[in-house]
Amino acid sequence: MLESLFLAQLLVFIYYLVVNCYYSLSCTVAFLDIRGQLAVASRQHIRNLVSGVYYRPISILVPAYNEEATIVTSIHFSLALQYPEFELVVVNDGSTDRTLEVLRDEFRLVQIEKPIKIVLKHEHIRGIYVSLDYPQLLVVDKDNGGKADALNAGINASQYPLVCSVDADSLLEEDSLMRAAKLFVEDREVVASGGIIRVLNGCTVVNGKVTEVRAPSRLIECLQSVEYLRGFLVGRTSWNWTNSILIISGAFGIFRKDILFAIGGYRKTVGEDMDLVIRMHRHCLDRKMPCKVVFVPDPVCWTQVPGDYRSLLQQRNRWHRGLIDSLWHSRGMLLNPKYGAVGLLAFPYFVVAEALGPLIEFFGYLSFVILFFLGLLNRDFALLFLFLAVIWGMFLNIGALLLDNLIYRRYRGVSDLLKIAGCGLLECLGYRQLLVVERLFATFMVFQKHWGKPAREEIKNVQQESL
Repeated sequence: MLESLFLAQLLVFIYYLVVNCYYSLSCTVAFLDIRGQLAVASRQHIRNLVSGVYYRPISILVPAYNEEATIVTSIHFSLALQYPEFELVVVNDGSTDRTLEVLRDEFRLVQIEKPIKIVLKHEHIRGIYVSLDYPQLLVVDKDNGGKADALNAGINASQYPLVCSVDADSLLEEDSLMRAAKLFVEDREVVASGGIIRVLNGCTVVNGKVTEVRAPSRLIECLQSVEYLRGFLVGRTSWNWTNSILIISGAFGIFRKDILFAIGGYRKTVGEDMDLVIRMHRHCLDRKMPCKVVFVPDPVCWTQVPGDYRSLLQQRNRWHRGLIDSLWHSRGMLLNPKYGAVGLLAFPYFVVAEALGPLIEFFGYLSFVILFFLGLLNRDFALLFLFLAVIWGMFLNIGALLLDNLIYRRYRGVSDLLKIAGCGLLECLGYRQLLVVERLFATFMVFQKHWGKPAREEIKNVQQESL
């Protein structure tokens, strides 16, 4: 028994050492990568690139299920995006609230007969609508089938070679499409790209634009701001260097439609975003097709995060189940040299650090407590454990915040910076452990397919007349 406890402590020690070393190295890599991208991607360069003949039209897909509180504001935001040629395909996935009714009233929708070639499978389409005021807006009403099913219907109904998936509770900055889509023009090997996801809660929105970035007022939302900064700005940027990104966020991602058709579109799973990217890698590498999946840190998608613990835990439970399901579905890629850095680097990391991480951490904490009460806990080892599990994590959070503020200066108020920094210190004390327990539960619920929908709040958009 005691030998097992000491072995568990050793495994946890190695786990934290490897994971924290990875994130520490990633901070340096992220700084160099972001600085290099900013040096060659000026705003004027992007505008020139997409305003001429060298751009590719985009179909923006917005799956919506019971989104009456946010859908109208979100669609207005999307229609105002800066891009030479795009269409907006909203898919009402069998909503039981007034989502379709509010869309009809706000955008003056009329039903039409539009033939759609069914390349990807999805549930029955009830009707197709166009707007009398916005010719680029198309609304597809269908039976409920889940987010992946709704996206497949949107892909079938779309007309352009690139598709961009955006959540109904999210807001893209007006030039985000240009910044993320330019990669498909500059490099024909790019098959998918995604931008950074930032927390909308607490920000000021005027005429569809985030005009003032503020730290959220609620502690739970502020803690998530820290997570998003570390996970996107540091974690995903570092995978760019090895061309082995396994996930493009479902809240904002752009994909080549021909590749989506080739792999059969989205698979019905609660982790459809990660599953799609892994399968795109597998499809291209199986056929020895050059492919790149790219994370770009400057296109920003602002999204609402859960404001209550029940919604947060439901979300993280679903994320973890989706992660495990996606990895298991493509398990043949693990440590397979055929898949290069994806199979030899990214896949093992996500299996050990992400999928098995909660199990390792939980038993590490549990053995720590048992040894303490048995009076067998070595003081030096306890201090080392505290440093690896808590203090180093705090420094990593502060490092991500400093990197963000040094390059982008999103949080301009000193009080907001201090609040986010404080949450960076608190995130490792209680909040992280709570999520570890929930993800541990999710590990044994992996075959459950229920989605779990977090509570939505209306996006407060201040309308001001321009001078």
